[in-house]
Amino acid sequence: MANFLSVCCLAVFLWAGFEAARWAVPEESAAVILPLGCGFGVSFLAIFPALLAVFLNFGTSAILLSVLAAAGLGFFFLHKIPKGRCPHSNEDAVMWACLLPLMILTLVLLYTHILCPVDGDFHTGQSCYGDLAMHLGFIKNIAVTGDFPPAYPLLGGDHRFGYPFLCETVSSFFLVLGADLRTACILPMVPAFLSVYGMVWQLARRMLGSAGKASLAFWLFFMGSGFGFVYFMGSAEDFAGIFTGFYTTPTNFTEKNILWVNPVVDLLIPQRATLFGWSVLFPALYLLWRFCMEEESRLWAALALLVLPLPMMHTHSALALVLICLVCAVYTLVCRPHTRQVMLPWIFLAAVCGIVWLAEMRNTVFAQSLDGQNMLRLHFNWINGQNDGTLKDNYFWFYIKNIGLVYLLLIPAFIHAASKQRWFYGGGLAILALAEIVVFQPNNYDNNKLLFVWHLLGCILAAGFLVDLASRIRALPLRVLMLACCCFISMFGSVLTFGRELVSNYIQWNSSDIALAAYVDENTEPDALFLTSDSHLCPVFSLAGRQILCGSGSFVYYHGMDYSAEYAAMAALYEHPDAEMLKLWDIDYAVFDSSVYSRFPDADEGWYAANETLWYKNDGCRVYKISG
Repeated sequence: MANFLSVCCLAVFLWAGFEAARWAVPEESAAVILPLGCGFGVSFLAIFPALLAVFLNFGTSAILLSVLAAAGLGFFFLHKIPKGRCPHSNEDAVMWACLLPLMILTLVLLYTHILCPVDGDFHTGQSCYGDLAMHLGFIKNIAVTGDFPPAYPLLGGDHRFGYPFLCETVSSFFLVLGADLRTACILPMVPAFLSVYGMVWQLARRMLGSAGKASLAFWLFFMGSGFGFVYFMGSAEDFAGIFTGFYTTPTNFTEKNILWVNPVVDLLIPQRATLFGWSVLFPALYLLWRFCMEEESRLWAALALLVLPLPMMHTHSALALVLICLVCAVYTLVCRPHTRQVMLPWIFLAAVCGIVWLAEMRNTVFAQSLDGQNMLRLHFNWINGQNDGTLKDNYFWFYIKNIGLVYLLLIPAFIHAASKQRWFYGGGLAILALAEIVVFQPNNYDNNKLLFVWHLLGCILAAGFLVDLASRIRALPLRVLMLACCCFISMFGSVLTFGRELVSNYIQWNSSDIALAAYVDENTEPDALFLTSDSHLCPVFSLAGRQILCGSGSFVYYHGMDYSAEYAAMAALYEHPDAEMLKLWDIDYAVFDSSVYSRFPDADEGWYAANETLWYKNDGCRVYKISG
């Protein structure tokens, strides 16, 4: 029943999104309205509950009122839309022919990678073995505690949650309604993927004026890859290693400096911030193209409404949009008459987004950027550089072998492109320039969330150039052969990566972990603090959403947090337990399982057994309730 209620509430937000899309572009067919409406719907799902939770906490009242607000907004737009049937375009079938195969593959991966039950355990795939544990814990913690803005649950005490947490609240929403964790996690991801896939195709079609070119751009971006597959052609054993190794794929092979991952497998499925950020960013780019390059000034309001929650869904996407808007604003100043009618929409857009975004980020992203460790640094050449400042590969060769044919075609494609296309791509060049010299988080690698937006615009230009080049070949068989060869070279690596992901299968949490998390969830206070190991798969955090003293460094460090005190306390409380120290850190429960002994072989469980109450026990762990 709870899952059904969750689907119904999601339908309300999506309906409001569809009505907003019809209000924004009433002349468009369902092939535009559906993905654009999904983008609006996801945006509303992020902003309305969060806004109400500021006053009511993140609980049932805020959730139900947000549903009513979405319904009211939907009816408002319904009465603003001109009467008439949604038009049909002959290009609709072409878009769906691109989207549906990739969407089916995506649904298969979501089913097998997110809390997939197999013989009492939860299984996952290669790409979700790491980050999924963090996202599940954030989702569960926000729903369990109801605190808003949420406190950071991976460290003891009260730490600022600088991570863009609205990508998590869109699932916490359904947990509050009673949905299970798996349903809550996957449910909003489906419309988000539809938005990402559909709006990439529609942006490319709008920029290039051709369904065929848009389809090629779509596949170059989502299934494109570099020349990494060459490293696996030496022997049958090397080739088989793609499907048996852990991150030894043609798009993610660090041993050979191959780091340009497949965006679906390695960004969108495991990294929720990227997925939900792009589900708003790509519709925004579509509206921005029409607003700026096609002079549809009225779209500023729809664009502003769409992107209101973007900084707290995915800060990198918000920054990318700002850079592209800056270039488009320069285009407006240079290429259009300086009239009040032309400039006022830009001023309105900047004012609305500036005020709302600053309010969102003032005590979260901005504060974390200033206070966090290793944030905002100068660093050249993304992740190709060594610690001593030298390069692992020649600058251009690094990108040639990582990105492949699209990178080689960028200059001729840029020259071939029309003026408006070059200006819009200029926003991508601004992203590239900034991402190549400034790092915005402790992990240099994460700048790829900016670089992939530049890459998307490059794929669109390259697709237009390739199709026009092929059209000059008179013989149809040769034309088809040329395009087929280009597609093979550009996509073979990602095909292999998808194959690896489809067959990957790992136990993420076993039945003992699941039983522990269920017991904790049912029998402890929402604000209970647990002493656990710093395993990234800690079930108390990931499945029960409870705060722990010290989380995995693979999460905490890359969020810019200084966790030295919490780590030292964790080690001391396991190896040299002391009642005063437990009281100092306000520990409520202490967990002993295999991960504790693998990290702290000298852990003194005997002290806890002698001085504290054994609160829970199963075949895999023991939990002690701390007195006083």
